[in-house]
Amino acid sequence: MKKIVKKFLFIILLFFLVSALLIADYYNLLPQKKYYNSDFSIETVYSEVDYNNNGKDDYTDFLLGAKKDAQNKPRYDGSYVEGGFPSDDVGVCTDVIWRSFKMAGYNLRDMIDNDVSRRRDDYIYIDIQDCYIDFRRVGNLRIFFEKYAIILTNDISQIDQFQPGDIVIFNGNDHIGIVSDIRNSKGVPYIIHNGGQPVREEDYLKRKPQISGHYRFDSSLIDQEILVKWED
Repeated sequence: MKKIVKKFLFIILLFFLVSALLIADYYNLLPQKKYYNSDFSIETVYSEVDYNNNGKDDYTDFLLGAKKDAQNKPRYDGSYVEGGFPSDDVGVCTDVIWRSFKMAGYNLRDMIDNDVSRRRDDYIYIDIQDCYIDFRRVGNLRIFFEKYAIILTNDISQIDQFQPGDIVIFNGNDHIGIVSDIRNSKGVPYIIHNGGQPVREEDYLKRKPQISGHYRFDSSLIDQEILVKWED
């Protein structure tokens, strides 16, 4: 009887251990070696624009803005905020995007709002225009980037086409993030995003989410009237 009990306890312990390891791996809690473009002979794409004249190109600023949000680990909360901009300790996936644009000197809230006013019929997900929330909806961001950003491949096997600072939308209009400068051992890039997960800059694509949009924002290619500078 004692042997049976010990065997049973061992199986239970093994089950919980394996489950814990699987969960830790799924959420990227286990140590992982990090790779970069240079490890795969991939040339990093830099923007020719430095919109806020801070000495860093826009794509680098987008990346740094997203990393800053990841480091802050804002509590996942998409509640309506008067003024539109939640504090740094609160946010959802779309807040990673406007904070990235803020780092480069763009006010994405006002850019979206102005475009909604110009192209009201294109924004099919908006019933009543509200600049305090419209820019925090993935569907609206997708419409904006489809119009004004460079549209790139959704095929992750083309790893060199995914560059730091790119914007990626997942599973229809369910989720959005920024491409990291870190890659996994296969060269697949990490994604910086906020889904309330423990690690915000992670090997997210190993979970095989459907990529439904991939964009690179080059403000030199669009009408400058579309752009709005960030004013503190």
